[in-house]
Amino acid sequence: MKQRIIYQSNDCLVINKLKGEAVEGVRAGMIDLPRLIATELGEVSKVSKACEIVEAVNRLDVVVTGCCLFALTKPALVFLNEAFAKSDVEKIYWAIIEKPKHPVQESGELVHWIETKSGMNKSFAHKIEKSGCKKAVLRYKVIGEGTNYLFMEIQLLTGRHHQIRAQLAAIGLHIKGDLKYGAKRSEKTGGIRLHARSLSFFDPTNKKERISVTADPPEIDNLWQAFIDRTQKS
Repeated sequence: MKQRIIYQSNDCLVINKLKGEAVEGVRAGMIDLPRLIATELGEVSKVSKACEIVEAVNRLDVVVTGCCLFALTKPALVFLNEAFAKSDVEKIYWAIIEKPKHPVQESGELVHWIETKSGMNKSFAHKIEKSGCKKAVLRYKVIGEGTNYLFMEIQLLTGRHHQIRAQLAAIGLHIKGDLKYGAKRSEKTGGIRLHARSLSFFDPTNKKERISVTADPPEIDNLWQAFIDRTQKS
């Protein structure tokens, strides 16, 4: 746990989240990440007096890995939630995509209206604005490809439920392992190939100072290594 903490202050903490860890709404079979963090702060870092809460600000899906930001005080939670709502936070993701039969532009911006069906725990991206839907925007670029996969970097400009997964599925692109959104098969070890690569946000205390963090995929295999190699060449 301690080795996965990327950034820590009295106000907030960023950890490299693993697949299978839940940041909220913990159910059977999930790992309670806020509780793990609270235990680490109380028993190891000895800052429990400053730690009023442990609450996720960017609520990564259980199947997603990467930079996950937690507020440790109530004022920090309010400040950071407002920053995310105003799009003052830069969010970059990496995704490994099943190579489609149709051509894909090297870069682009996707704009949809997201409809979330809570009973299915799934979102649907519509091209036309619909009542009850929220606007969703992302930018992407393809930074490389292999025989069977595309390597894509995504800048998330809004933060909707399952946004990246739903928007990509709407244009016929499927994240490796993401059966819910149309992938051919699941990952053998669980999770999907979507990783929150980096976050950049303003410090809740020194509000003019920007904090930037980056995380490699927690489990680097040949496919993630191929992705990393492409980023170094681009």
